Amino acid sequence: MQVKVNGETVELEDGASVQALLVHLEIPEPQGVAVAVNLDVIPRAERTSRALRDGDRIDVVTAVGGG
Repeated sequence: MQVKVNGETVELEDGASVQALLVHLEIPEPQGVAVAVNLDVIPRAERTSRALRDGDRIDVVTAVGGG
C-alpha cells in the first residue's frame, strides 16, 4: 500500500501499524515525536495497534527545543 508521509509517498505492507511506519522511516521513539493520521493525532499508546490504510496521509512532527 502507499501512504503519504509529510508529503512524500511511502510503500508499506498492507495493514502496517503507525509504529511499523516509524521503524521503516528509522524515526526513534523519543518524547517529542507526534504522529497524525488524516489530521487525527495518534496517542503513543495506540501506535502499535493503529493500522494504516492505502492513501492515508501521515504527518510526523518532532519538537525541537531552543531559546
